[in-house]
Amino acid sequence: MRTDIHNSEIPVLCLACKARHGGICGALEPDQLLRLGRQTGRREVAPGTELIAAGVQIDGYANILSGVVKLTKLLPDGRQQIVGLQFAPDFLGRPFAESSDVSAEAASTVRLCLFPRSALEEMVRQSPGLEHRLHEQALRELDDAREWMMILGQKTAAEKVASFLLLLGRHVDPYAAGFSGTFEIPLRRADIADFLGLTIETVSRQLSHLRKAGIIMIQKNRSVTVCDISALELASGA
Repeated sequence: MRTDIHNSEIPVLCLACKARHGGICGALEPDQLLRLGRQTGRREVAPGTELIAAGVQIDGYANILSGVVKLTKLLPDGRQQIVGLQFAPDFLGRPFAESSDVSAEAASTVRLCLFPRSALEEMVRQSPGLEHRLHEQALRELDDAREWMMILGQKTAAEKVASFLLLLGRHVDPYAAGFSGTFEIPLRRADIADFLGLTIETVSRQLSHLRKAGIIMIQKNRSVTVCDISALELASGA
């Protein structure tokens, strides 16, 4: 019989963790959480901190508790492409692989729950539910990548920028009920342009158009308030 995780003794850190039920730890039994909890640690990192280096052997993983992580791929000549964003309660790292083919960097202040690779591999052997949860996230990331390929390949500049704002509003605060109407843009304009396949000038121009149309308000160049989500969805081509 499965133990009721809500009524069992589990680590204090896990009890207070908003990411626990939505993240991979939601697949663990209380006794497994206790064992994993003895090997975990919390860390808060500043924007720009490298979290994973491409091609470097993986020795640990993390759950994202808050903040935004950007994933990038680097070409031999130094050019880079932002290939994805991760939010809480996503799993950070490449399970079942010796190394990652992408780099991960904190786009904003990021809080992480870290645990060693050996601990995760042991939990996977003991818990089919955990392995299933990891596969679910991998498939979700694949679906997101396909959706973003369609956005980059088919949508106009205006639709791309509106889609980007919708992405942030839906994911930047995963513990809010529904869409977050006010949020900080975690990327610099240059990174937004890279992510959307646009120029910096085009990104700035499209944000200005949305602001002048009364769809959004922008304060201090990064704080966005969505005034009309229906109009933003229409602008995104959804």
